[in-house]
Order: sequence, then structure tokens, then C-alpha cells
Amino acid sequence: MSRRGDSDDDCCSKRRVAYVYSPEYIETCDSLSKVPNRASMVHSLIEAYGLLKHMSTIKPQLATIEEMAKFHTDSYLEHLHKISQDGDNDDPQSVDYGLGYDCPVVEGIFDYAAAVGGATLTAAQCLLDQKCDVAINWAGGWHHAKKDEASGFCYVNDAVLGILRLREKYERVLYVDVDLHHGDGVEDAFSFTSKVMTVSLHKFSPGFFPGTGDLCDTGLGKGRWYAVNVPLEDGIKDDRYYQIFTSVMQEVRAQFNPEAMVMQLGADTMAGDPMCSFNMTPVGVGKCLQYVLGWQLPTLLLGGGGYNLANTARCWTYLTAAVLGKTLSSEIPDHEFFTEYGPDYSLEISPSCRPDRNDTKHLDQVISTIKGNLKNVV
Repeated sequence: MSRRGDSDDDCCSKRRVAYVYSPEYIETCDSLSKVPNRASMVHSLIEAYGLLKHMSTIKPQLATIEEMAKFHTDSYLEHLHKISQDGDNDDPQSVDYGLGYDCPVVEGIFDYAAAVGGATLTAAQCLLDQKCDVAINWAGGWHHAKKDEASGFCYVNDAVLGILRLREKYERVLYVDVDLHHGDGVEDAFSFTSKVMTVSLHKFSPGFFPGTGDLCDTGLGKGRWYAVNVPLEDGIKDDRYYQIFTSVMQEVRAQFNPEAMVMQLGADTMAGDPMCSFNMTPVGVGKCLQYVLGWQLPTLLLGGGGYNLANTARCWTYLTAAVLGKTLSSEIPDHEFFTEYGPDYSLEISPSCRPDRNDTKHLDQVISTIKGNLKNVV
């Protein structure tokens, strides 16, 4: 059985896709303790399916301190640089900067932040230079980091840096986040502006990180109504998710009229992820991606969460094929990480029997409220 990323139609075949990659970048990203070797698994599967020949590969540049300081504070970056060199886990200031429990201090962490931030900036610049229509950095998408604080495994908010780079040319930039977790760092960064609209579909439940992203959180000051949050319960599957996504995004497009888009595609929504929350498959997320790609905007695609490493590689490989309009065999090709895909060695991710706890009437009310809020966008 073959799995289709999308039909090989004229639109997809003409789409110019750039893929951020270098061996050094993959090696650096593999060092992240929460997702060790994930970057290699993702890249290797994309390569094994022969997708690289359909994209232009762009070598990422390291972000400079000045580039990261477009969002992050000088004091945070200086501290990150300092502890990165000596790996000092006992510096009392680290706690103030969110460094510790879920963002451990490890040697070389500043280099990692510069690599991820630089890769997303490289991808964004490729869009600005009109060298591609879609740019991909699957090792990016670290959406929790604040301007002066690491958070949720995120040391640098590359998504914010990418949006700021796109804003150098585009008046209105749309950020869409389909990670399991609320994209709080990105929303916070742009909560007071009407130039960037943030849309996040995520799990919202007492005690679930980061605890933000309620329906009533709509932005502040001039940015009021420019933050859109779609809180969801456990167990949601592809069809219902797509229905909600398209209902919201249709109104977002009509009211905001974006000129460019950044989409964070965290794979922790997948069935089989250790988060044990949503019940999605790559097919459902792929349909959402194709819906917004149909707007034909300059688009930056980022990764994010995804803690079942094999399923994350399955998901992002499938989405890469969807962007390219290529059909993939359901049989995982032989490659370096082949044994990680057992026992079935299939590209498919099947939903579990987890019940969908999303009440239809409540979801209808959520969508109605969001559409009403968006009518206030001017």
C-alpha cells in the first residue's frame, strides 16, 4: 500500500522547496538530551525515500548574538554563553533564566541555540530572497523559550526569530502552531502587535504544560484579537481536527489576510507519542498543511515536539512528501535506522483506541467564539 503526501498535481510540482541541512547541523541537533539522534532519524528517512532530489538543500548559518538579540535579552544570551563554556550546573543565576529541570545546563548549549536559531533564519532568508516558496527546518520549532528564559526544552525561540526576519519584508505574518503544547513563547512575543497573528491548536488541561492558551486569551493592547487559541481535550483524531482547523483558518485568512506564514508542526500529537494525549496520524496533519499551502504564501515549516522518535520521523517525512506532492511506499526503505521502525516497518501510524474526550457541542461553541473574536480584527 502506498501513502500519498499529495497528488502529483501542477501546483505541487511547481512548488520550490528548500530544505535546511548540513551534517554539522544534524550532529549538533542530535545532542539535545530530550530527543537524542532525532534529527538524524528524520533526515535519514527523508533521504532514504529519495526526497532530497526534489528539494534544494541550503546550508544553515550560525545565528550571531546580534541576530538572537532581536528577541532574546543580552543578559540571557550572555549567561547562556557563559554556562555553555564551563557546563556549570550550580550557577545560582541559571534558575532565574529557566535553566535546570526541563532545560538542563550542558556544555555547548549556546552553540546548539545558535545552530537552531541560525537554521531558521537561513530558511526565512531563503524565502525573503524568493529562492523558494516553502522552506523547511524540521530541527527547529522551539516555541516555548521567552526573551529572557529557557522553557520546555527550548533554549532559543527560533520561531520568533524567523517571524521577525520575515517581518523585514512582509507586513502581516501568520504563525500557526499544531504542536500538542500551546505555543506560549511565540504568542507572548507578539501579544501586543497587530502585525503578527498567532494561532495555536493544543491540549488545554489542568496541570498540563505550559498551562496557557485558553480560549479567552486573545492578545493585549493593539494585539488584542490577534492571538487565536483553540483548546482541545485528549483523544482527538484526524477528521475532527481537520474540521476544526479549516473552520478556524478560513476565518483567519479572511480577516487577517496574511502575506507570509510560519507553521510549527510538532509531532507529539501523533498516536503512540509518550505524551499519550491526541490520537492523530500524519495523514490528518498533512491535510491541514495542504489546506494552508493552498493559499500559496511564502511559508516556513518548522518541527517542534515529538518524543516517539520513529513516529516523528514518519510524520515529518510524510509531510515533506506532501509539500512536494510525492507518493511514498508504506514500506520503510532500508537505511541506517531501519530497525527503529519495527515490528511492522511501515510508514503508517495507526490511531489507538483512546477515546475522544472532545464534546461536539463544546467544540462548536469554541469555533463560534473564535469566529466572533476574529470579526474584531481590523
